[in-house]
Amino acid sequence: MAARDVSGGRYVYGRHHSSEHMDYMVQIPPTPDNQPTFEVSAAGMGQQLLSSTMFTGGFKSLTRGQVMGQLQGELDLPRGFTCSVRGCDSKVIIRNERSEEFAPCPCAFRICRDCYMEANKNGGKCPGCKEAYDVDTDDGPAAAETLALPAPPVESPEFERGLSLAAPRNMALDAKMDRRVSLLVKNPASEFDNANWLFETRGTYGYGNAVWPKEDFFENERTASVRSPTRSAIPPLFNNKARRPLCRKVKVPAAILSPYRLIVVIRLVLLAFYLTWRVSHPNRDAMWLWGMSVICEIWFSFSWVLDQLPKLSPVNRVTDLAVLKERFESPSENNPHGRSDLPGIDVFVSTADPEKEPPLVTANTILSILATQYPVEKLSVYLSDDGGALLSFEALAEAASFAREWVPFCRKHEIEPRNPETYFVLKGDPTKNKKRPDFVKDRRRMKREYDEFKVRINGLPDAIRRRSDAFNTHEEIIAKRIQVEDGGDPNEPFNIPKATWMADGTHWPGTWSKSEKDHSRGDHSGIIQVMLEHPGSDPVMGSDDKENMIDTTDVDTRLPMLVYVSREKRPGYDHNKKAGAMNALVRTSAIMSNGAFILNLDCDHYIFYSLALREAMCFMMDRSGDRICYVQFPQRFEGIDPNDRYANHNTVFFDVNMRALDGIQGPVYVGTGCVFRRIALYGYDPPSFKHFSICGSSRKKKRVKPKIASETSRLNGLSNTEDDPETQMLPKKFGSSEIFAASIAKAAFQGLPPGDQNFPFGRPAGALTTPRQPIDGEIVSEAINAISCWYEEKTEWGQKVGWIYGSVTEDVVTGFRMHDRGWRSVYCVTKRDAFRGTAPINLTDRLHQVLRWATGSVEIFFSRNNAIFASSRLKFLQRIAYLNVGIYPFTSIFLLVYCFLPALSLFSGQFIVQTLNVTFLVYLLSITVTLCILAVLEVRWSKITLEEWWRNEQFWVIGGTSAHIAAVFQGLLKVVAGVDVSFTLTSKSGGDGEEDEYADLYVLKWTSLMIPPITIMMVNVTAIAVGISRTIYSEIPQWSKMLGGVFFSLWVLAHLYPFAKGLMGRRGRMPTIVLVWSGLLAIIISLLWVAISTPSTSFKGIGGPFQLF
Repeated sequence: MAARDVSGGRYVYGRHHSSEHMDYMVQIPPTPDNQPTFEVSAAGMGQQLLSSTMFTGGFKSLTRGQVMGQLQGELDLPRGFTCSVRGCDSKVIIRNERSEEFAPCPCAFRICRDCYMEANKNGGKCPGCKEAYDVDTDDGPAAAETLALPAPPVESPEFERGLSLAAPRNMALDAKMDRRVSLLVKNPASEFDNANWLFETRGTYGYGNAVWPKEDFFENERTASVRSPTRSAIPPLFNNKARRPLCRKVKVPAAILSPYRLIVVIRLVLLAFYLTWRVSHPNRDAMWLWGMSVICEIWFSFSWVLDQLPKLSPVNRVTDLAVLKERFESPSENNPHGRSDLPGIDVFVSTADPEKEPPLVTANTILSILATQYPVEKLSVYLSDDGGALLSFEALAEAASFAREWVPFCRKHEIEPRNPETYFVLKGDPTKNKKRPDFVKDRRRMKREYDEFKVRINGLPDAIRRRSDAFNTHEEIIAKRIQVEDGGDPNEPFNIPKATWMADGTHWPGTWSKSEKDHSRGDHSGIIQVMLEHPGSDPVMGSDDKENMIDTTDVDTRLPMLVYVSREKRPGYDHNKKAGAMNALVRTSAIMSNGAFILNLDCDHYIFYSLALREAMCFMMDRSGDRICYVQFPQRFEGIDPNDRYANHNTVFFDVNMRALDGIQGPVYVGTGCVFRRIALYGYDPPSFKHFSICGSSRKKKRVKPKIASETSRLNGLSNTEDDPETQMLPKKFGSSEIFAASIAKAAFQGLPPGDQNFPFGRPAGALTTPRQPIDGEIVSEAINAISCWYEEKTEWGQKVGWIYGSVTEDVVTGFRMHDRGWRSVYCVTKRDAFRGTAPINLTDRLHQVLRWATGSVEIFFSRNNAIFASSRLKFLQRIAYLNVGIYPFTSIFLLVYCFLPALSLFSGQFIVQTLNVTFLVYLLSITVTLCILAVLEVRWSKITLEEWWRNEQFWVIGGTSAHIAAVFQGLLKVVAGVDVSFTLTSKSGGDGEEDEYADLYVLKWTSLMIPPITIMMVNVTAIAVGISRTIYSEIPQWSKMLGGVFFSLWVLAHLYPFAKGLMGRRGRMPTIVLVWSGLLAIIISLLWVAISTPSTSFKGIGGPFQLF
């Protein structure tokens, strides 16, 4: 093999057949064979070569680019002809996104890339017809390289200094870097235009001052102007339409909300009177029972107040997608071609282990993102494989290949949802609302292709294993032969590492199946592979070629950019789990695509509604959208049993609590299905509180009137001088990458809503319609540097920038930090579920999920992220909500005690009150009734069902007596003693009927988290039997105390019923281990009670004398 450098910065690889080189082009997938490795040069590589190159590197290692091309015997020359320019015999290689050659001039004059670029430099005229090239189109590569954001007409020297930081400090990058750094544009502001207001509102200044003319006034004036040239016919230039809002807030009807707030106040007063009465009326016969019950009830009241106060102002929001399309994607004066003026979005999908997270699930998530209805050129998708597995890499390559067929099919027939696995299993008529006559044929072909795709994905593990075994065997044979040729003992053993091999016959740089040095889960190089290149700005329509699977005429066949990323891992470094992986993606995407917004999804959460991203942009691009840090969507789940036994849907949280928080400062961040403003992740303050600067400092400034907006731009006051301390602080905050530092200004600018004379703080309309610069090898090399294990050292990543470290619930902490800086968030509930995912329906898996959440809350409570220490920018009710996040696991201590109180009451013959008098019963009834009324009203304004509310109450008790108490214990040990305790599975009991969709629901996996609820159930059942027997055979029966104890015991058992049902399995069979534990605990507690309080009284009752024990 040989490589030669040609003009235009391209590299062409070929074999020496004679004295000539034969070049070729490859595309992945599939992954090819036998290509060399070479060092990435500063000059970069061609755009077509980039998508066929895997970049690797890391700590103390050279960044390399490995060409993933495939050689199959003799190499064929590319189709096409040689350049027609005299003296040039290069091949015509100007191609569009379909890799088809095209002529940049209507005369069809054949010209190569180099001559085409030279012609543009010398006047831009075609050498054939001598006519100028059409510079408005960017089908050719030159257009994409020469266009850039227009420079703003700025006269203020202070603003010029603000823009100067966007240029890199290191001049070694020269002009190439300068082209990548966009200039920030601001429209010169003007004062309020009264005439414009009249035009838009058709209003008047009182009577007779200014009356709006009739509809045909201007038309008549134009006609009259033809006859009278001195007469002014054209009215002043006004905006052609008034600004309609992209979104609006819909409050809950007062007929529901007012009674709801009233009942909250009434119940609060009742609780105060009840607790006062309880404290002032102790039970002298059982002070210990009375004391425990009063303490628990006081804490329950406090916990209820923390949970209820943030629910007082729920809101709903609606968006207008038609206005979004009209404003950002319709031809206008600033956008004559009607290109999309929407900002870019980078989508992050995270996975860590292909064995626990099936590659087919991840591939379907990727396909749903690639097919979403958002401008293709503004969308970039990144898969973070934190395990560095070859299986995930090749599955993504297969998904990229299948996307070339699936995405045009979705666009052609407006498919919903665009996850192929979900779409093909949907029940109902698939032809509903489908009008194209070829739909049935296309769907049948696509279904067959998808089935073949699934087979290929499912066969990847075996294919990788067989391939690796074959290559390893071949390596052993070669090593054996060399050993014999060198005169060594053929029986002497030798050590050949069992490597994992790629299809091109090279070692996989990530994790191997059998771990070796530099190739294990915690020790491997960083990897970046561009699977799909960034598309052009103009649509590329398909054709009815018979080679195509379906007719794609009039269908845009472009695909968004798709990138595989696996960050570097080395021993001795804290990689900070998922939060560290997300921060690595933030830096990588900023260098490669720099979308102004970021959507993060788990690998099992896919886009169910293809317009979901546009819904989010309705909030971000509205006038007040620059103060929104993120838009959170509710989580919806599939595969949940119809009864939702363990409250997996979590509708009370997502439809009650989150809607209520949206009326304060915004919902909390829940880890997936969230669209972030990139600049908010960088740790800057919102514009309404402080002027953030690119250098990280901030100055107190308020928004000012439009007339001085040009002097008070958000990015003003910055300097690019070497002596500027703010400039010198950039590496300490963001790291050493200058390309990343230069991208911050561009991200801040692109994330601004469009401005006008009534909103001068926004960006100019049409500023984001220019094509983006192509990615070259230098950019990817810098991205490799940004995902190295040492990059975050001595920076603020994970502390103030990006996802925050230090908690297993990094999502809640990250959202809290943004709210604490004054940002607000928005909760977007769409008519059709925006995203859907999977949730564990097995009891044990559900308990461990809740355990992780509760452990994170305990960590938050004992850290500086506690809402008690928040700044004054966090609103009071929002502070209460975050305080409840950290406190709720501690309620489990009091709940556990309270669940044993009915049993202790029945065992002892006492009760929590002296007597069951009318006052106690009235209080108890009033508190219960108000709780039921609140539940009904919450159901009305949140649109959930009473069954879902009751399931949530049941699992609150189940989780509180199992996972939450374990989380408190684990958190205290970690904080006090530094001991990290984990609760793992110890045994398994398989279920029947694996063909059942909900078979996993009946599988019992024993865990120590089950011990407390089992104990509570067995003790209460035993206590009920003891209490009833004691009362029946007592000489003086205490029916009131017995009924009170039995009632509360049944209340406890009713809440634990789903837990007991889960222990029974499919056919009501109790596993042996549960029976053993239950009997053992019941005996221990009975003996303990006998030892503490041995009854000596014998009495006569029905049937003769009876001794209790």
